[in-house]
Amino acid sequence: MNTMLQARQHADVAALALEGTSFVHRGQPLLTDVSLRLEGCRRTLVMGPNGAGKSLLMRLAHGLLPPSRGRVRWEGAPPRQAMVFQRPVLLKRCALDNLTYALAVNGIPWRRRRRLAREALERFGLGELARRPARVLSGGEQQRLALARAWLLEPDMLFLDEPTSALDPAAIRAVEAAVDDFHRRGTRILMSTHDLHQARRLADEVIFLCDGRLLEQADAERFFSAPATPEAAAFLRGELVG
Repeated sequence: MNTMLQARQHADVAALALEGTSFVHRGQPLLTDVSLRLEGCRRTLVMGPNGAGKSLLMRLAHGLLPPSRGRVRWEGAPPRQAMVFQRPVLLKRCALDNLTYALAVNGIPWRRRRRLAREALERFGLGELARRPARVLSGGEQQRLALARAWLLEPDMLFLDEPTSALDPAAIRAVEAAVDDFHRRGTRILMSTHDLHQARRLADEVIFLCDGRLLEQADAERFFSAPATPEAAAFLRGELVG
């Protein structure tokens, strides 16, 4: 792999630990006493019913929010991270400029930015849309642009918060292919989804939340074949939980 940023050994990425982590908003507990550990180059899928705390867990783990109690810590040097949201955060610029700006912020010399950005757009099937305003792209195109931006930053850990919600099947396949590309490159994945079929396709490990509590963290094969809690079993049967 040709790197544009300083090469890193993804296998040595520090483990991420949440220890007794809780989050309270206006007196309402939204996440309660969550303890878990993420390590290795795995694709961890966060699942659970609506309101379980999936998106909140992602933001706490990424450091966008401080916990009300407990702590979130890296067991070693914090790695390079990137996050792709359900609704991508894009600049009021063309697709190409969204990428060159991200490279500029990360200190890449200006002579290299345009070439690297165009390569990333081509990789994610957006080459012909380089000059189109990012905010008028379709939902699937915007997600691919957000993934291209993350790709340029070569993250050790990538957070994806329901990145295929409301996308059509072709766009979903494109996003899932991108997730696989990140994983093959050595990036640890933490991704929330409400799609059971998607989780079965992608997950090495599953985190299951319900009512703001962590009920299971298990290898994907065991979770889907023999869930350890009644709530998870009901969720897999398609029943209302929580």
